[in-house]
Amino acid sequence: MKSTGIVRSVDNLGRIVIPAELRNVLGIDKQEPLEIFINGDQIILQKYQPNTEKEEVIANLQKMAFNAKSPNVIETIDRAIKLIR
Repeated sequence: MKSTGIVRSVDNLGRIVIPAELRNVLGIDKQEPLEIFINGDQIILQKYQPNTEKEEVIANLQKMAFNAKSPNVIETIDRAIKLIR
């Protein structure tokens, strides 16, 4: 995980502002839905993708893995699929 060095406080209503620089770099537009995940004591924000799009990406990755010749490529694709799910 890469540190940005940016620290923000939670306001009285429980909100955190995502700095404009990060939103621009990550392509997060105003009113864009973000999905919230929990990993231990971490809160992870991710652009929301409907499950149909995720499943389509997974299916394409599985096809790529099936046609791949390199064990490293196959392992990387398998890891990507696990991360997406």
